[in-house]
Amino acid sequence: MSIYRSDAARDAVEEGYRALLDRWPVPAMRTTLPTRHGDTFVLASGPDDSPPVVLLHGAGFNSAAWTGDAALWARTHRLYAVDVLGEAGLSAPVRPPLASAAYAEWLDDVLDGLGVARAPFVGASLGGWLAVDFTVRRPDRVERLALLVPGGLGRQKHAAVLASLALLPFGRRGQRAAVALVLGPRAPLGAGDGDDATLRALGDHLMLIQRGFRYRLDRLPTFTDEQLRGIDVPVLVVAGAKDRMLDARHTARRVRRLIAGATVTLLPGLGHVPAGYTESVHHFLTNGDPR
Repeated sequence: MSIYRSDAARDAVEEGYRALLDRWPVPAMRTTLPTRHGDTFVLASGPDDSPPVVLLHGAGFNSAAWTGDAALWARTHRLYAVDVLGEAGLSAPVRPPLASAAYAEWLDDVLDGLGVARAPFVGASLGGWLAVDFTVRRPDRVERLALLVPGGLGRQKHAAVLASLALLPFGRRGQRAAVALVLGPRAPLGAGDGDDATLRALGDHLMLIQRGFRYRLDRLPTFTDEQLRGIDVPVLVVAGAKDRMLDARHTARRVRRLIAGATVTLLPGLGHVPAGYTESVHHFLTNGDPR
């Protein structure tokens, strides 16, 4: 089954995505890398000779998610924003089983194609799960982990998702209400990262995706205590205290108990869309020395 409801929906999402990439705040290079699991789109920005950072966005979106962060992070790092397989970006529309080694193999091929032996990872939601999975399977290739509303660490929630289904038949207003219900409270415009016009454009793009994209239905595997105890790199977790998709407090308790030295920040009043994290992640990536 296609990941889009129609060819027209796919074309509209891809066109909108390319328009958002034109808003990328720093010069960037677009490339597509072959991997054993399908072609993968990567947006590279920042000085060529700076240390690399790999960015992995969440489910049902693409690398435009990092538009508000790139200007600061690219001052000190070479950013590689990777479109996740099977999501609403420009990578191959395939979804290997999550409970397999496929995504670690995929990231091996991406890093090899970029000429990167080892790097920090910044992952959001599904991207956070992918980053942790890669760390568990390939500890020698990950330097540190910045995880934004990450999946797989705490309990998942289902009530808001189920309730949102009742709103979907009511046209675009119902669809917007469904998305708002699932994502939970968000920071007002001007209070987060990025300019208001770009944030509105990202919101409109999310609605375009919501209308034409088929979201993943498989459940994210939860990492075991043993797997989390084995993580031996610096870890930063940022989560919304009122996340309606993931139990942020359970996530915080498990991370603090199982990952030595991890830093956990719960954002009060926010749901599954974090805000105000750009500087703290940059501080973490530079180890407090922004050079």
